[in-house]
Amino acid sequence: MNLLRAGPMGRHDHCFGFEADFVGDLRCIPMAVRRKLDLVGVKLKLSHWGDLSDQERQRLLAWPDDPAALAELDHWLSQRTAGMAAGAAGRLEPACGAPWQQGDASPQVLLASCQQLGLTLPPHAWGELDELQRFALVKLSHPGHEHRNLPRAFAEFGIEA
Repeated sequence: MNLLRAGPMGRHDHCFGFEADFVGDLRCIPMAVRRKLDLVGVKLKLSHWGDLSDQERQRLLAWPDDPAALAELDHWLSQRTAGMAAGAAGRLEPACGAPWQQGDASPQVLLASCQQLGLTLPPHAWGELDELQRFALVKLSHPGHEHRNLPRAFAEFGIEA
């Protein structure tokens, strides 16, 4: 099954091209799922993800991101992970006003990573990205991350100086 989708429709279940190395079989958590987890405040470990069936991983990717659906997701994950070897999924503060949720100014963490890599983020580019793209760029630019996919994401998102 091809998980890569193009276009603005269905962004909640979109996998990016730079994720192709590991989302074909959903062995890693795609950005679209990670965003939903941040929205509900769930810390899902890779071991939790690995304990889910292929169908459950597909279900999480396809899970809508409207408020009612996210509340259901939170409940489902709590129930589903409760009996796992790693224990129940952890809790985080749900994302509210996170840098990737703000379309007006590029986050400093991203700008610092861009400087390290010699990338340029034009002032207008951040506001032209959708929330999932902004989420991915922020996650790819976190300190301690190897930033290998940040230039690939820039290219995929059409960000040019």
